[in-house]
Amino acid sequence: MDTSHGSVVVGTDGSPRAIAAVMWAAGEAVLRDRPLHILHAAGLETRSGRNLTPETAQLVIDNGHAVLDEAAAAATTRYADLTITTSLGKGKPADTLVDHSGPESLVVVGSRGLGGFQALLLGSVGLRVAAHACGPVVIVRGSEHPSTGVVLAGLRDETDLATVRFAADEARLRKATLRLLTAWSLLGAVGEMVPGLDDARSVGDREAAAQQQVADRIREEYPDLTVTVDLVNASSASGALVDASAHADLLVAGAQRHRRSRGRLPHVTHALLHHAHCPVAVFRHA
Repeated sequence: MDTSHGSVVVGTDGSPRAIAAVMWAAGEAVLRDRPLHILHAAGLETRSGRNLTPETAQLVIDNGHAVLDEAAAAATTRYADLTITTSLGKGKPADTLVDHSGPESLVVVGSRGLGGFQALLLGSVGLRVAAHACGPVVIVRGSEHPSTGVVLAGLRDETDLATVRFAADEARLRKATLRLLTAWSLLGAVGEMVPGLDDARSVGDREAAAQQQVADRIREEYPDLTVTVDLVNASSASGALVDASAHADLLVAGAQRHRRSRGRLPHVTHALLHHAHCPVAVFRHA
């Protein structure tokens, strides 16, 4: 999937972390040469919102427009030529963002928020949007720092090929290196070992072979992209990826899209959204 052909959509509540997400989204919009659309959800169509007096509801609306104006002004100050649109939703924050998502758009959410875009906390809005959006979602984590020139992706085997392709597109867009990291542990492989045939070395060799097969395919499909591979013996795949994320500009995590797991994220992806040191892109695929 090439997300450069869709709008970049970001939600804000006016909090510092939400503004940081807006600025990150604005940079992505410039990188993709796409417009930026900024959303604020007033919550007037929720149960509590419907109980407001007309005067109070108008105050909420006025505040929402002020939040949007502030976010647009901040983005324009840094990116003067960026096309920016804004809209005020009356529903719940997560529903508003999901409704504006699409297969060719990129939805950006801050990792934590306060105020009008209520409950913009990872574990509520962020997780819901990541699980239900129609296209890729980025949760902006970590602090702003100089570019490392690396896009990081977790890799288990060929079932992650679609996610790795998405990561390769992101790396090529950024003119960055794609780093594929596979984490395995002897304890986790015990159930797969056949007594007398397998040992720790053969399990590690099998993991390395699967990783190399995917890496070779990506190198063939993206001949202009530098791809590096790392196989680490770690007790936790999520822990290894979190540690590596401190040296990446973007961490790509996959999530399969099928009926049985609708609304759920894999436990590794869930952990990365809570603990990564850099923005995390969730790519859901069939």
